[in-house]
Amino acid sequence: MPSEIHSFSVEGGFPRVLTMRQQAEVANRILAKRLEEILPMAMRETGFDMWLVICQEDDLDPVFTTLVPMDSWCPILQMLIFFDRGSVEGVERINLSMTDTGNLYSKPWKGRRCSEQWAMLKEIVEARDPRRIGINIGSVEWAAGGLTHNLYVQLVSSLPKKYVERLESAEALATRWLATLTEEEVGLYEHVANVAHALIAECFSRKVVVPGITTADDLVWHYWQRSAELGLSLAFRPFFDILRSERVKEKYGVGDNVVRPGDVIHCDVGIKYLRLNSDHQELAYVLRDGEEDAPEGLRRLMAEGNRLQDIFMSEFKRGTTGNEILHKVLERARNENVPNPRVYSHGLGHFLHEPGPLIGLPWEQERCEGRGDVRLEYNYAFTMELSVEGPVPEWGGQTVRLGLEQDIVYTKEGCKLLDGRQTRFHLI
Repeated sequence: MPSEIHSFSVEGGFPRVLTMRQQAEVANRILAKRLEEILPMAMRETGFDMWLVICQEDDLDPVFTTLVPMDSWCPILQMLIFFDRGSVEGVERINLSMTDTGNLYSKPWKGRRCSEQWAMLKEIVEARDPRRIGINIGSVEWAAGGLTHNLYVQLVSSLPKKYVERLESAEALATRWLATLTEEEVGLYEHVANVAHALIAECFSRKVVVPGITTADDLVWHYWQRSAELGLSLAFRPFFDILRSERVKEKYGVGDNVVRPGDVIHCDVGIKYLRLNSDHQELAYVLRDGEEDAPEGLRRLMAEGNRLQDIFMSEFKRGTTGNEILHKVLERARNENVPNPRVYSHGLGHFLHEPGPLIGLPWEQERCEGRGDVRLEYNYAFTMELSVEGPVPEWGGQTVRLGLEQDIVYTKEGCKLLDGRQTRFHLI
């Protein structure tokens, strides 16, 4: 099936969603592979021979949640210790807590008192004598800043001075660990995006929408409820809004959010499934009597948005920063007469808005400090979030901005869509 067409249809059935038990089995298998493949690469590339991830039960470090099995219960004080023993022996993984992490980590401590954990941490560090110790105190990528002040103070008071002096921000290491996907995860991501697309298609159908009755709020709650019924978490609160002509706005009032014939429905929605986030913006058109498609002016704008997407994906090059990609995409788009292009894309994967290079913000089309300076690497996933703006003759020449968003991944073969993209309006 061509990549331009979603690999599903509402009539043909909804994609199969794994049970929670199956999801845990897949996620835990993937984690084992990530710990064997991604972790050593990330530690050696960033020059850390030890990494400490320390947090507490009801305030888990974001990175910690990606380092333990999906079905783990994590009581009281959590300590994960990683020590690189070299390319032959590999990275030693130690779980210094009461948490059951199966056979993924060695578990030298069987006690219950936190004071015992801090004492054993000191022993482990001294026995290995690391040169550079990474801790999660990052200031740019917020997922890399999960170590609380309280635990930092306890850590510093527990270690000899010479090891305190070797503590450094592990932001670069955490970023590399979080952003890099295994080949198997890339394949799974296609399934995640397929399920996410099917949810949107269902919302944008007569199965859900009754013109003149259904509201944008109804769609929000339908998406949320349907996700829950399928055993899927939300990546963020669903968003649905209505685009319509000024003439129709005057007729029904600015505050009217009932879906009506002639309206465009826009969504910004996402799920979290198999520990991977989706993030999509798609558009539906509600047909008037006698219409068979959306007005040509709207269809032309979507085609321009697709053209901007093509430019966007072609400018991904390993080692470039998010700011450099933003500049190149906008420069080309303007030179090629894409109407009023805007780009505001971000990393995607285990988290929604990071890590990885930030490529613009809706309010910043020049340079994003910090997150925009992160460099692109292979097997990083992103949202291709952007928009174009132009007049729609059928709406009296009214200027309309159409926002599109699809999930992509950058590999050695280039930038590719995870499950196709929207090239035509969903028709209701």
